[in-house]
Amino acid sequence: MNLEWLQEQCRAFLSDIAPADAAHDIGHIMRVVKNVMYLTDIEQSNSLITLPSAWLHDCVAVAKDSPLRAQGSNMAAEAATKFLAGTAYPEELLPEVFHAIEAHSYTANIPTRTLEAAVVQDADRLDSLGAIGIARCLLVGGRLNRPLCNNEDPFCEGRDPDDGQFTIDHFYAKLFKLPATMKTDAGRKEAQRRAGIMRRFLDDLRKEIT
Repeated sequence: MNLEWLQEQCRAFLSDIAPADAAHDIGHIMRVVKNVMYLTDIEQSNSLITLPSAWLHDCVAVAKDSPLRAQGSNMAAEAATKFLAGTAYPEELLPEVFHAIEAHSYTANIPTRTLEAAVVQDADRLDSLGAIGIARCLLVGGRLNRPLCNNEDPFCEGRDPDDGQFTIDHFYAKLFKLPATMKTDAGRKEAQRRAGIMRRFLDDLRKEIT
């Protein structure tokens, strides 16, 4: 199968789908695809599975504060495989794409059982880290109308992080935990590098606000 054709089909399918928020727009999709291409090459996984899974992993838009959030990846997997089934995509690979999309979500907490699912999950999580991770975190916090931080204890030194209340708390509640969840060696190495960028940002922020 021609991978360029497959990617064009996926992108065309996404063109009519409004993102849940600015942090999950087509830019996010394209960065995850880029990450998947990098990890697929290093890990020698099957690009016929990883690439369409990356393109379509957020094809059902579910807001971060929606009660359906934990079901979002399953809903996306259903929609993605239904779409692919109507193209020339190999039918025997549809269950693999379904699993890779369903398991990518941090909230769904579904164990990955294939290398391809691990690659897609790592690729998506990398976009939550580093400079782009900082930007996306602030975008979502603003979208949800959450204050930047707890002014009494901005860096969760004497309290448990509550990212339902404060944007900076999300670094401590989730983002700094992501490197330890990475399934591939290449993904883990890059995640650790990007987490360092975020820690330096918080160090600089500390100097400015405390």
